[in-house]
Amino acid sequence: MSKVIYEIVEHDGGWAYKVGETFSETFPTHDHARRAAETAAGEQQVPDVARGIEYEDSAGKWHGEVARGDDRPQTEVSDKD
Repeated sequence: MSKVIYEIVEHDGGWAYKVGETFSETFPTHDHARRAAETAAGEQQVPDVARGIEYEDSAGKWHGEVARGDDRPQTEVSDKD
């Protein structure tokens, strides 16, 4: 099982959460960013049904695959403050 870490960071004059190299929208306070990260992390663990998904990789190439829906990752919110 994979693990996804939501890291709280300063970003664009405010606060955001970051997963890998991808930032969320910018929030006005650290607390807002943390609550948003906790919500996103919780939602990512909710099982779903199998469905087709499309995504773009870092090279700009689009891929299609079937997500099982029952193979949810573990999630964690990392907050060094």
